[in-house]
Amino acid sequence: MKGDRLSDIRQYLYNHGFSHIQAIADSVGASLATVRRDLLALEAQGAIVRTHGGARIADAIGIEIGFEQRERSNLVAKRAIADAAYDLLIPKSSVFLDAGTTVLQIARRLRLDPMPLSVFTNCVTVAQVLMDVRDIRITLIGGQLRPENASMVGPIAESALERLWFDQLFLGAGAIAEDGCIYSLDDHEARANELMIARSSKTALLVDSSKFGHRLTYRVGPLSNDLHVITDEAISDDWRTRLKDIGAPISEVAIRDAK
Repeated sequence: MKGDRLSDIRQYLYNHGFSHIQAIADSVGASLATVRRDLLALEAQGAIVRTHGGARIADAIGIEIGFEQRERSNLVAKRAIADAAYDLLIPKSSVFLDAGTTVLQIARRLRLDPMPLSVFTNCVTVAQVLMDVRDIRITLIGGQLRPENASMVGPIAESALERLWFDQLFLGAGAIAEDGCIYSLDDHEARANELMIARSSKTALLVDSSKFGHRLTYRVGPLSNDLHVITDEAISDDWRTRLKDIGAPISEVAIRDAK
């Protein structure tokens, strides 16, 4: 179908950056004439930029697909972790959902199984998922939009966080390093995460096992006995021991039978 082919071309150009028309045609199994028409349609949508003999992905669409790919990565584990986090939600409480792709799965679960909550978030995507869900009052924190994560960050977001208090925080993580600290790829994101933790009564850290043992540039803060770690059963024995030594509560979810 044409819609599927257009999506395949977008994905192919995202993965390859620039590509010649013949390579695009080979990748989707279509004729050169068909691909040329498809590229015209995609350019009209603002999804790609045609060049001499080929095409490349548009910058904004590259960011969008990058976010989609991160959400799909380890999706079975992320959904299982989010289901465990959903069970911790307290009806009629104030909850903060950050901009992590695992945390986003809680929002998707809440859309299916709503409960009365005041949900705060700095994630545009979370707000979109929950904006018309019954019994949920959604507040999107303002600030500077960071498109790579669909998140609101910066001084305005930080000022808003400093004036609020949350019963529960559900936080994602870019990486958990060997020093036992949470790390982020972005300095503004790290600062916002640090404030979220400081302004919450309880914090659950939602992180699939692939994030352990890696380090990014900006430190959010240390793991501690105040952070409930929810991860999947593939976490290593070494990290199980480390979390126990730190005193951080840990919940492991089974993913073998998850759909």
